[in-house]
Amino acid sequence: MTHAQGVRVTGAVAGLLVLATGAAAQVPIAAGETAPGPSVRLGGQMRQQFERFANEEWGAEPPDHDGYWLQRYMWRLDARIWRRVRLYGELKSGIEIGRAGGPRPPDEDQLDLHQAFVEVSRGSVAWRIGRQELAFGSQRLVSAREGPNVRQTFDAASIIVTRHGWRLDAFGGRYVGTAPGVFDDASDTGRSLWGLYAVRYDDRRQRGVDLYYLGYRRAAATFDQGSGRELRHSVGARAWGSRGALDYNVEGVVQAGRFARADIRAWTLASDVGYRLDTSPGWVRVGMRTDVTSGDRDRDDDRLGTFNPLFPKGAYFGLIASAGPSNHSDLHPQVSITLRRTVIVTASWLMFWRRQVDDGIYDLAGNVLRSGEGTRSRFVGHSPGIEAEWQVTRRLSLTGDASLFTAGPFIRESGPGRTTRFVAAWATYRF
Repeated sequence: MTHAQGVRVTGAVAGLLVLATGAAAQVPIAAGETAPGPSVRLGGQMRQQFERFANEEWGAEPPDHDGYWLQRYMWRLDARIWRRVRLYGELKSGIEIGRAGGPRPPDEDQLDLHQAFVEVSRGSVAWRIGRQELAFGSQRLVSAREGPNVRQTFDAASIIVTRHGWRLDAFGGRYVGTAPGVFDDASDTGRSLWGLYAVRYDDRRQRGVDLYYLGYRRAAATFDQGSGRELRHSVGARAWGSRGALDYNVEGVVQAGRFARADIRAWTLASDVGYRLDTSPGWVRVGMRTDVTSGDRDRDDDRLGTFNPLFPKGAYFGLIASAGPSNHSDLHPQVSITLRRTVIVTASWLMFWRRQVDDGIYDLAGNVLRSGEGTRSRFVGHSPGIEAEWQVTRRLSLTGDASLFTAGPFIRESGPGRTTRFVAAWATYRF
């Protein structure tokens, strides 16, 4: 970032923060909720984050000896101009300072319009059109991408229906690409998303179910099999809830469609099951996450078996891992200790394999991270880590993270194969 750009962005952000300083921190009105009269709500967040890698992507990225700084600033305005009409606007600024290889796409977006939509509601139905975040369920397939510095959004139209204990979202739109400059984000005409997402939660029994269909089009997709146009349909279901000390979150998805001249046949199964032990003055949760995603059996045939996670949550396997959930299986035991409801310490150990030896591993955006050509090994590596979060006040939280990702046989045989080390610390203030 040049000095002039830095001055311009810093001045713009400072202006936003001055406007927001006097605003009460309030949660935006939910879709379809009505207010008794006109109202305006202001809010936002600031996040300051330091990260340092040693041997990022197992040594494939340029050395970074000093680490780098990530800054996030967001400011929102939520206006109810009439009982049934709502206007919502949100600006964002993401700045990266000092990374040896320069900013990654989700690291920097100096200043841009994050959300801007109008919503009209009547009874249990709300119509929304404009730039908006989309996030559903456990955010395995469609998320707001909270972990990275810059969140993701869509230019879309949505209809939200809430009735008889169900919520149904019908939506369609285009992904908004993250560009590093000032007001230069734009709809990606090559990536479209549409679908139906239904959720029902039984508060008395503390259990829920999600049922959904997602359609996805990408004009220029690349897999280990090759490149071409991609049209993919996903049908999924999720069951989640708790029973006594036990909590569970289980999800399955099947995918079909076309890629170049190949038929798509892909799937995934994922689960997160935990058991809570009450202690004084907090509690302990012992959990196990497991994920399996299909891969491509033969790169030379007329079928593509690689699962596409579409727009998954950022840091799917932790901030250290750029790998995404495609052609893989994992075991991820975790132990979380909560102290006085304000401090949570989580220790975890990820074990990661690729599922099909004729396919590679992919990053979170669905691009090939390491090709499967030239090696038959499956094991990718171990990734132990620990994270601590302290909710200092209602508005301020502090978080620290330290982790490793070892290089298993597949990594060593497919490129640089050093152990990745990672530390991060960040402070988030919401107003």
